[in-house]
Amino acid sequence: MAEQGLYEIIDPRFAHKIVGSAQLEELHTGCRWTEGPVWFSDHDALYFSDIPNQRVLRYLPSDNSVSVYAEPSNFANGHTRDRQGRLISCEHGPRRVTRTEIDGTITVLADSFEGKRLNSPNDVVVKSDGSIWFTDPSYGILSDYEGYQCQPEQAVHGVYRIDAQSGEVRLMVDDFVQPNGLAFSPDESVLYVADSGASHDPDVPRHIRAFAVEASGPALRDLGPFAVIDNGIPDGFRVDTDGWVWCSAADGVQVFDNAGKLCGRIFVPQTVSNLTFGGPRRNRLFITATTSLYALYVTARGVQTP
Repeated sequence: MAEQGLYEIIDPRFAHKIVGSAQLEELHTGCRWTEGPVWFSDHDALYFSDIPNQRVLRYLPSDNSVSVYAEPSNFANGHTRDRQGRLISCEHGPRRVTRTEIDGTITVLADSFEGKRLNSPNDVVVKSDGSIWFTDPSYGILSDYEGYQCQPEQAVHGVYRIDAQSGEVRLMVDDFVQPNGLAFSPDESVLYVADSGASHDPDVPRHIRAFAVEASGPALRDLGPFAVIDNGIPDGFRVDTDGWVWCSAADGVQVFDNAGKLCGRIFVPQTVSNLTFGGPRRNRLFITATTSLYALYVTARGVQTP
């Protein structure tokens, strides 16, 4: 085990994932709680949320500028990009998942399940078949800081799937305390989902769970805990092309191999909420952390919606 300033190398393989001379850059600050970064290659831009300030911001590497993309944002949290290049967002305020069409209009994809309002959709991913998967914890309705305080209508904090053809919303997992970040393995055979329930209950395991994706149904088969965060809680994370998981933590970014072994850390000055890979070669790690947006070049390449 070796610490080298910005990094802690626990497994020698992690040294081949990072650029030793690369610097952690603070690209923007002055937010209240940054979240939900998503890279759009055709825009050469990164979009991310400043949830309490009700803004979605846009970072342009071409001139290192940050501007407001959407305000008010309905307390938008997590974002992703679909196969047609449209922005998919989780909005705490109206408790819904939306799609921003190419002409800028908003389509509501899900705001209820079995006739009752969702809690507060948090993070979202799109599978290659066009289906949209999202988590629905209660963070956005716990107070008026990141949404509107109210009582939940759903009996569980679930993981849901929106069918690409029918638009049907299906509950896929119902036993999380607070499901949060989620991502597929490179071949989409495994879905990883973080449980961040320790944010309000210290007895909740601080882990990412793994589920085998089965075509029948479709359905998920619980494979149990995949990785444990040893500092802070697991929030958002992304997967690289080797199947390694890069996860947010209190001390920065914790990196696990595809067997769930902690292989290294990237230290960040603020508590990390989420991250994504971006840039022309998907080798620039964008990190949202409390009040700021950071970036770091690595040798790994991210798996993301093209």
